[in-house]
Amino acid sequence: MTEATTTDLREIPFQTADGGTATLSDYAGNVLLVVNVASRCGLTPQYEQLEQLQRAYADRGFTVLGFPCNQFMGQEPGSIDDILEYCSTTWGVTFPVFDKVNVNGGKAAPLYKELKRTRDADGKKGRVGWNFEKFVITPEGSVHRFRSKVKPDDPAIVEVIEAHLPR
Repeated sequence: MTEATTTDLREIPFQTADGGTATLSDYAGNVLLVVNVASRCGLTPQYEQLEQLQRAYADRGFTVLGFPCNQFMGQEPGSIDDILEYCSTTWGVTFPVFDKVNVNGGKAAPLYKELKRTRDADGKKGRVGWNFEKFVITPEGSVHRFRSKVKPDDPAIVEVIEAHLPR
């Protein structure tokens, strides 16, 4: 479900894997798929579909942004270097993977605090329920939320991506 947020998501800083700072405005004009990832989760095979989307649409203005999170049963315990190595060697990930974040609770990353204001298809907002929850952000700034069990290549996600590709 599309819902405008109160803060401009594009200006909220987050940490890159190498310790730098980035914002969504670094990807201005692109359709973005923000997802909290984990290496030891039953949903980890979604990396394959995320990478397929990245390869299919990157040249048309689309980017997957992965945010490792260890808040769900400790399923992302490694260092950021371990995570990057795993993503690259196991799944061939080429999309950006950022530093670990919390997505819930008092120490939730500011980006996720704002994203959680968005309602899903059932009208529910709030806490991220599990690993691999997805937020599609259009170049115009609308946000579409998809829960963890909705696969990255689900027609509902692909439809939103394709409808908003800039080129």
